[in-house]
Amino acid sequence: MGDYDKDTAFIGQSGRYFWAAFFLLNTVFISTGFTGLYIVFVGAVPPHHCLIPHQANLTAEWRAVIVPTETAASGEERPSRCSRYRLDVVSNLSALGLIPGRDINLTDVALEGCVDGWSYSQDIFKSTIVTEWDLVCGDSWKVPFASSTLFMGFLIGSLISGQLSDRFGRKKVLFVSLAAQFVFVFLQSLSTSWILFCITFLFIGAAQIALYISAFVLGTELLSKSMRVLFTTLGTFLFYCIGYMLLPWLAYCFRDWRTLLAVISSFSLAYIPLWWFISESPRWLISQGRVAEAEFILRRAAKKNKVEAPEVIFKESGFGDGQKIKKYTIIDVLKSRKLRLITLLCLTLWMSVNIGYFGLSLNTSNLSGDPYMNCFLSACTEVPAHVMSTLLLRNCPRRALLSSFLIIGGGFLLLVQFIPESLHGLTLAMVLTGKFGFTMAFSVVYIYTAELYPTVLRNIGIGMCSSAARIGSITAPYVIYLGTYSKFLPYILMGSITVGSAVVNVFLPETLNKQLPETVEEMQECQGICRRKGNKSEDLEKKDNISRHNYTSERVQE
Repeated sequence: MGDYDKDTAFIGQSGRYFWAAFFLLNTVFISTGFTGLYIVFVGAVPPHHCLIPHQANLTAEWRAVIVPTETAASGEERPSRCSRYRLDVVSNLSALGLIPGRDINLTDVALEGCVDGWSYSQDIFKSTIVTEWDLVCGDSWKVPFASSTLFMGFLIGSLISGQLSDRFGRKKVLFVSLAAQFVFVFLQSLSTSWILFCITFLFIGAAQIALYISAFVLGTELLSKSMRVLFTTLGTFLFYCIGYMLLPWLAYCFRDWRTLLAVISSFSLAYIPLWWFISESPRWLISQGRVAEAEFILRRAAKKNKVEAPEVIFKESGFGDGQKIKKYTIIDVLKSRKLRLITLLCLTLWMSVNIGYFGLSLNTSNLSGDPYMNCFLSACTEVPAHVMSTLLLRNCPRRALLSSFLIIGGGFLLLVQFIPESLHGLTLAMVLTGKFGFTMAFSVVYIYTAELYPTVLRNIGIGMCSSAARIGSITAPYVIYLGTYSKFLPYILMGSITVGSAVVNVFLPETLNKQLPETVEEMQECQGICRRKGNKSEDLEKKDNISRHNYTSERVQE
């Protein structure tokens, strides 16, 4: 392919073309901030207890005590959410004029489930899928499962988006994903059952992650070297935060879950005109042998930047239009020992980062205080995290940064269990600090992975890592669900996994001040610790092959 950065150096490192592409691509990530975490409000569980029919002939005293009290996982006393005293027994006792607690010991009265349904508080949420389909008590597992279907869709989208994007182009996959996101979010707002809700959520997840990955890779390949770090950290994630921060205010204004989803889906329509302003990746076009199209885009970029393009841009490209180009697949990532090792380490890191990040993001409605404000504060913590990580990524080694951020995120979660129950504000501060660390780690791991893989495999590599990350995000709702049994168990689990992954990160190669690799061969040359270890094994393998060749030659001569 030649040196793309050198061949396109005439365009410059900044200018109108790059800034326009920067902002237009970043606006796409606002929609991902809306759709990624609206389940926090749509799937929220409001305070509830067994419904007592109005026609039940009960005195005020018996109606006040028919629902027993229970101790929640947080230690507070609350009305039982899944049981009540038998209504027929209580009705007879009430008809006899007996007073509960004085004439009757309530512990002697038999219990029954909520056979008449539940009564839900509407102080915070007007309606959610929990109140719509009674996803409580025996059906409470359906709430984390519904959350997991989004991440299952992420997994499916991660597996296929890389292949589709590498075959049909980053731009086409980007806009098809936007259209799919609009359609399925709107259909989800019309769901008539929990099953239909989960099915549409699966497709929403696949569309959203395909949108995110294709836009991320397109920006990585389209922008100049100096703007690449700005895009993949500060730009991409800050615009995601804009959508994330707007989400709780939308949810506050539209407290009915169907109305909220209909409003969120409409935002995707605003991106249709961007088709005529966002260009395809010249790097991808060259990798497909479509050099003339790539040169056309670059000449237009030069014109916007007010510079003159040379007559022949890719003198050493070695590609011609119509020439057959090798198609890369996941198998190519697994062929080389070094590639396998790097991929395995990246998969582990992405999995642990996603467990912590999405676990804390989904848990905001379970924290003390207003759920809308908690979600907003959780989103706000990401802004300084992304700014700081962007500044540090300019001059600091990726390995040291990622390990430090993982230790910060996991370490503060492990300390939550030692905070007294009465200090709710301190607990919230510790959780938000942990979210701060996970967000910085999220920023670094994306650009780190993008820098590790070459152009011909970058989308596939990030897609594979994103697929592994979905295993972590799929389990995140169930990790949070463990909080119904022990308040601190989710924090202990997420903290331990994250601190352990910081050690794994040490074995990845360093990419600071390295050229973005274009081919597999260039990627294998950009090795850090793995290179030194890998070269030794490769040298031994080469010596062994030479010895075998000499032995074979001697046998032939004999």
